[in-house]
Amino acid sequence: MHPVSPDGRFARLTSLLAHDPHNPHLLADTVEAAQAEGRWEAATSLLDRLAVVQPLAPAQIHAAGLAALQQRDWSAAEGWFARLIDDGIAPPPVRFNRAWALAMAGRGNEGLDLLDPETVADLPQAAQLRVQLLHDAGEMDAAMAQARESLERHGAHRGLNAAVATLATDMDDLSLARRCADAAGDHPDALVTLGTIALDQGDPTAAATQFADALARNPDAPRALVGSGLARIAAGGDADAAAVEIDRGATLFATHLGSWIAAGWTHFLRGDHTTARDRFDHVVELDDNFAEAHGALGVLDLLAGDAAAARRRIAVATRLDRDCFAAALGQVLLAQGEGNADRVQAILATALHAPIDETGRTLAQAMVQAGRQRD
Repeated sequence: MHPVSPDGRFARLTSLLAHDPHNPHLLADTVEAAQAEGRWEAATSLLDRLAVVQPLAPAQIHAAGLAALQQRDWSAAEGWFARLIDDGIAPPPVRFNRAWALAMAGRGNEGLDLLDPETVADLPQAAQLRVQLLHDAGEMDAAMAQARESLERHGAHRGLNAAVATLATDMDDLSLARRCADAAGDHPDALVTLGTIALDQGDPTAAATQFADALARNPDAPRALVGSGLARIAAGGDADAAAVEIDRGATLFATHLGSWIAAGWTHFLRGDHTTARDRFDHVVELDDNFAEAHGALGVLDLLAGDAAAARRRIAVATRLDRDCFAAALGQVLLAQGEGNADRVQAILATALHAPIDETGRTLAQAMVQAGRQRD
């Protein structure tokens, strides 16, 4: 249903247009009425007709871009805004809209240069997007520098605070993450941040509530899906349901290594070592230098009775990261399991919540950490 203006202006103009279909002034007025009533498909169609009659004015090109954005036609939207910029019309809203279209089309890196200092200073949503794009590109220090600078200017903006909360979580600055999440209110990313902090602090019940609230607002939020699954595991809940959530979150994340590691361990806890191996192998395919994947595969090799392969995998993991949890777990199993698969399985049965070594780390804690780990 479309909102209708009090005087039914779109309907009246459409009726007139039926009798004079090539009138450029009438077409332009009907475009404006369509926009005012949220009739974005009609606006696009009318602009196409107007373009046949005469060249579109800059305001009409901008309107075409906005209509494409509303219809989630990211490629078309980017093209319209690029046309304006190529013509020398590049105020901050136009630059932001093009960067947004590029980001939504999966081409965020191409949008970074559009978010110049003037645009970021003028528009808090542009600052938010720049922080997110830098974060997604793995430019963590640059993202945090932009975040702190932008918070000084746009400190009340909920979206910016939510983006910074997510960034701060990934950078293990949980104090900043909580402050920004609190400032972002019920923004889904803020709820996910608060859930992640609760999980990190050993409160899976509070975490589950936050993740559920986030998923109610955005059912396809990958961080919320992974977090919800991890909260189930930490609370000793349904591992099957957890696996479904974490797998879906990892798939939506696509290349977030830690999510696939968490998925692998979840299937491991379900007793499905084949699927667990598939998830860990996928991480190695994405990044052969990710220590946790090699260590986890070593644990699976040990359970399969191949101690030699397990030692090789664990050695690789340790070389890549001396603090690798899976490698530490594997070393404990090699030392205490004495090559006995049943004894290894018994040790693993207690590893979810019992410390594996003098560091006090448990498998549940490692899974939570993995869910936050990008590389």
